[in-house]
Amino acid sequence: MKNYFILKCLGRGKIGDFMTGKRSRGQRSKTRHKLRAPKKELTINKILSKPAIDSTVQININSSFHHGLPHPRFQGITGKVVAYRGEGVEVKIHDGKKEKLIVTHPVHLKVLEVGKK
Repeated sequence: MKNYFILKCLGRGKIGDFMTGKRSRGQRSKTRHKLRAPKKELTINKILSKPAIDSTVQININSSFHHGLPHPRFQGITGKVVAYRGEGVEVKIHDGKKEKLIVTHPVHLKVLEVGKK
């Protein structure tokens, strides 16, 4: 540590040479291709739509709409709509052997099969 300060005072060396910083790992790390800009423009009908309960949906993240954004690890996973929670939708998915409940905005969902009423 003493050598670091001596070299820094002399104007030699970099911080990375002697001390390694911890890399930040936010929610959007390693998502360069997953959260790419959408090809279609977001419409008001898509924002206001709500899928029917018991319908099969696919989590399809729209990176231009930040409200109710699910975690990028759930991109492309299929599940069933269980209930509504405010503006959001509860989707039940299977992650390995576990059942998980994802709360997301309907903008991030693609309806595959409409539930029976």
